Amino acid sequence: MDDQEQYARLFNDIDSQALVALGVILVSTVLLIIVSQRGLNWLANRLHGQLRFRVFALVPLTRLLILVVALAIAIPIVIEPSLRNMVTLLGALGLAIGFALKDYVSSLIAGVVSAVELPYRPGDWVNIEGTYGEVKHVGMRTVEIQTPDDDLVSVPHLKLWDSAIYNANNGGISLQCVASFYLHPEHEAGWVRKVLRDVALTSAYLKFDKPIIVVAEEKPWGTHYRIRAYPVDPRQQFLFTTDLTVRGKQMLNAAGVTPALLPPSTALDLQSSTSQ
Repeated sequence: MDDQEQYARLFNDIDSQALVALGVILVSTVLLIIVSQRGLNWLANRLHGQLRFRVFALVPLTRLLILVVALAIAIPIVIEPSLRNMVTLLGALGLAIGFALKDYVSSLIAGVVSAVELPYRPGDWVNIEGTYGEVKHVGMRTVEIQTPDDDLVSVPHLKLWDSAIYNANNGGISLQCVASFYLHPEHEAGWVRKVLRDVALTSAYLKFDKPIIVVAEEKPWGTHYRIRAYPVDPRQQFLFTTDLTVRGKQMLNAAGVTPALLPPSTALDLQSSTSQ
């Protein structure tokens, strides 16, 4: 009966010797982590090139290995290392890992779906929850997007389930750009439309086999004009929009067209909608 009770018991009796051993393990683990982190950072800061970043990459890996070894030493002190106890412990650990990795698995499944449905491909310009840029790599778990500010953002495929994916060129080489102008209502609208169209036609970045559309919309504070046109290459979109904006302002200012003065509340709303 005593053997059966000992077999069924999950935790060992924690005496003073076990507490001392656990304390030594804890202190040793903390010291090893501190020494390894500082030592690797010190070494990396004295290296150059790719080798420096490889040493930096060892910092979290070394910390993880130390923690795993410390747990492997401490667990037998706390838990009776019997077959039944190990099965119970591994089952609980597997359940915890399953809950922790459910989003990871969901991202992997979404990655398979993305390979079939192709919501984005390398070279596409997409917007996923405010992250806009060019798709550089589509992996099994994430899609890598390079933003206009040259940041590389990894977005999990999990976003496919509950987020809208905005694809500006959808695998093609045509991407529409929009340049906005806000003018005082007292002006010749037909002339302004013609001037803005000519501004687009004379741009060095214009793709001529795509339409140029100048859209006008009357607002309480003035008239909102938008030039919708296509650059030769999607990567030129920001240069193209800048070119249209700068030369359009020059032409309108030279003709004496007054820009609209937005009320403070309207200007804030407009800025918020543009950033989205």
